[in-house]
Amino acid sequence: MRVATASEMRVIDRQAVEKFGIPSIVLMENAGVAVFKCIRRILTDIKAKRICIFAGKGNNGGDAFVAARHLFNHDAKVKVFVFGDISTMSTDAKTNFDIIINMGIDVLVVSHQRDWDRVRLSVTFADCLIDGLVGTGFKGELSPDLATAVEVMNSSAKALVAVDIPSGVEADTGQIGKFCVQAGYTVTFGLPKPGLLLYPGAACTGELIVADIGIPTELLQSPAIRQNYITANFIKRIMPIRKPNAHKGDCGRVFIVAGSPGLTGAAALAAQGALRSGAGLVTLGIARSLHDLMEVKLTEVMTRPLPDIDGTIDTNAVDPIIEFAKKCDVLAIGPGLGSRQHTQHAVREIIHCAECPLVIDADGLNSLAGHVDVLNQLQALAVLTPHPGEMARLTGIAIAEIERDRLAVARQAAKCWEQIVVLKGCPTVIAFPDGEIFFNTTGNCGMATGGTGDILTGMIAGLIAQGMSSHDAAIAGVYLHGAAGDIISKDGLSGRIASDLLTVIPNAILGITGLN
Repeated sequence: MRVATASEMRVIDRQAVEKFGIPSIVLMENAGVAVFKCIRRILTDIKAKRICIFAGKGNNGGDAFVAARHLFNHDAKVKVFVFGDISTMSTDAKTNFDIIINMGIDVLVVSHQRDWDRVRLSVTFADCLIDGLVGTGFKGELSPDLATAVEVMNSSAKALVAVDIPSGVEADTGQIGKFCVQAGYTVTFGLPKPGLLLYPGAACTGELIVADIGIPTELLQSPAIRQNYITANFIKRIMPIRKPNAHKGDCGRVFIVAGSPGLTGAAALAAQGALRSGAGLVTLGIARSLHDLMEVKLTEVMTRPLPDIDGTIDTNAVDPIIEFAKKCDVLAIGPGLGSRQHTQHAVREIIHCAECPLVIDADGLNSLAGHVDVLNQLQALAVLTPHPGEMARLTGIAIAEIERDRLAVARQAAKCWEQIVVLKGCPTVIAFPDGEIFFNTTGNCGMATGGTGDILTGMIAGLIAQGMSSHDAAIAGVYLHGAAGDIISKDGLSGRIASDLLTVIPNAILGITGLN
């Protein structure tokens, strides 16, 4: 499913009107009906239920006015509180405002301090609230009156439905100001907006309902929209299908270069992640002085000793790694390699010379800090998997700034470096060099523990080895990794460890795609 920015959604709406001849007031009608249906689902029987509607002067308020009409027609007790100068209402909103006035629906334009007593009293006895204050054009901070309205709604402990987007959430970034509606449900129209998927806005969204309001499919699936929402059906379409007579050589060869003293667990988790994702043969390249340890630690993973200095690979390991990588389908490098200068120099040489697809994580990425120009000189496409701290080191952008606009940072980095960027976090954002973005929709806070990222590295590499493009493997790896996290979360979020994921990765693949 596509994900539309505020400006893209405005273009879609305009094209629906101008190109297809759909009157804008018809779109507003359909939007309001979608909100009405959501409330009917929440309350089951809406007859005699008390519903308070908070509406602004724009189209978001117009959608709420439509919902008010339909609720009223189904015998709900509706009160509408309007904020802003009604003389400047949008045309369609004013039409629907006039209709509810003519119908005798209880409407109060909140303009005096004394009006707030009535608002608060009505909310106290309400069964459900509707937030139609501001829409996707909002940025910055809410006006004092709107901020007060938000406070009243949030403190009510009532079922709260947001129209298109919770008031106070920026549609493109998910950033919020001091005041923001904490919705239990958000009915968004046509397509999801990035701010509903990116935190902190996602935490204000509640259950997300994407409503069809009659916009032609041609517009909603336009290739001009460069953001996407990953679904299980999409993953099912792109996953490799294992032949009945397949042998281990058919399922791909993965070479992982990882580990150093104190960080051998990262190497082991990455290697096992590759196996659990379905790779046929996985070899771990490890410093020679750690080799015997890894021989004991790992059973199914093959190991390859590499020249080292005090347990960390050095430039003498470059040629052996490059030569062995030629026999493999993918090279993953970085988990637990350490930050010694000779190791970082070796990593830069390896990724510069490697001819097979790459997955670069952790200390592999840290080796590129101050040397990101290397990424524009690679012979093969790389998937980079930074968390915000690693992205900060690579870009020089503060972590807080990265988190403020994850979409833009990931997109710009992928374009600049001409590589695939998997910016890990909540949610993980996958960016391609051509500007295409994918939002992950799986995973949970129980995965916030050391080692889960190493498993993701192995999973993406394992999928590439099985014949998936690096693009598809990045998407599927992230989604399945999160799905595995969702499986283990059923037994609780706290106290989960990374290795818990390993045993359920095959279940995640089977459960989502129906494939073993």
